Amino acid sequence: MPTTPEMSMDMTTVGDTGLLDTLQHEVALFARRAEQTRLGGVGQVRNSMDRAAYLLLNRLDKEGPMGVKALAASMGIDSSTVTRQVAPLVDTGLVKRTSHPEDGRAVVLQLSPRGQSRLDEVRSSRRQLMAELTHDWAPEEREAFCSLLTRFNSALSSRMATPGGAAGEQPAS
Repeated sequence: MPTTPEMSMDMTTVGDTGLLDTLQHEVALFARRAEQTRLGGVGQVRNSMDRAAYLLLNRLDKEGPMGVKALAASMGIDSSTVTRQVAPLVDTGLVKRTSHPEDGRAVVLQLSPRGQSRLDEVRSSRRQLMAELTHDWAPEEREAFCSLLTRFNSALSSRMATPGGAAGEQPAS
């Protein structure tokens, strides 16, 4: 008898209630601890960075200069949110705001040299933190955890991107 995703979900929920309760609890704890430390790495105060700032700087680093609308679309958030989150990054010199070369009215955002340096510093500290937290893990365990966490985040992003996926929320990519 074929099953629909809804039937599979019901069967999983009924059969694995304890496991799913543990999973949702651990995800909630992870989110709280990550936000509390801002995954600042080893020198937490010096190397911490607001989640939104880190994600915006990271996206500009990986994809290069782009307009507000393109940045918002690539992150799955609205333009007004990007504008609000970018303002302090421009004020502190981490992001440069320039005019579009073909349309002077449009704004292009790009990582400044100071922003690149700050992002590199935070990434290095976070890498060191990840190394410390998983120092006693086998390489296969690190790879499996990374693979599963990536899969989990992709599923969550997909769900949030579908209409009705999350009550009016936008993904925080």
